Amino acid sequence: MYNAQKPTRDELPSSAQLLRSTILALAAALVILVTIVMPAEYNIDPTGIGRAIGLAEMGEIKTELAREAEQDRLRSEAEDQRSDLIDGLLGLFVSSAQAQETWKDDFSFTLEPGEGIEWKLVMEEGATAEFSWSTDAGRVNFDLHGDGGGQNITYEKGRGTIGETGVLTAAFTGNHGWFWRNRDSSDITVRVQLRGDYSALKQTY
Repeated sequence: MYNAQKPTRDELPSSAQLLRSTILALAAALVILVTIVMPAEYNIDPTGIGRAIGLAEMGEIKTELAREAEQDRLRSEAEDQRSDLIDGLLGLFVSSAQAQETWKDDFSFTLEPGEGIEWKLVMEEGATAEFSWSTDAGRVNFDLHGDGGGQNITYEKGRGTIGETGVLTAAFTGNHGWFWRNRDSSDITVRVQLRGDYSALKQTY
């Protein structure tokens, strides 16, 4: 059986020897840090040894790569922010455009041959309403007029018309709108779209 022998006191290093070894190790680590690690990793060469042995060039390359990577990161962030801004503006534009395309009232009715119908908007003097109406097939006669407060006005008349788009401005406070009549020999469906400054829409005939 093998018996390990403990070292004697004389064989053990003294405290002074241990301290000297520690100091030498720290000094060697410091030298390696200053002459090798700092030039090679951070392009910092206070002694000039790193450049002499080619390590400073390695550090310059790493530093340049790190700088370029940071620039790429900042550029990418700027592009993302710009893209988000553009998307936001486009979203607002699209929402605004969609809002512009939304009609307050959108309805249809069918007229038999010879049949007439009247729809009017209740409007204050000077108020405006945007309108668009069209037939699915055939032509109709129409009369765009207004009445109220003892006043009457004819804005426009048409015969054999398939549709119109425009803006109606109320000449006075009252009811303003259209009378349509089907003078064709078959049924005609009319679609009407309206939006603007009117308080009510009503069928009056």
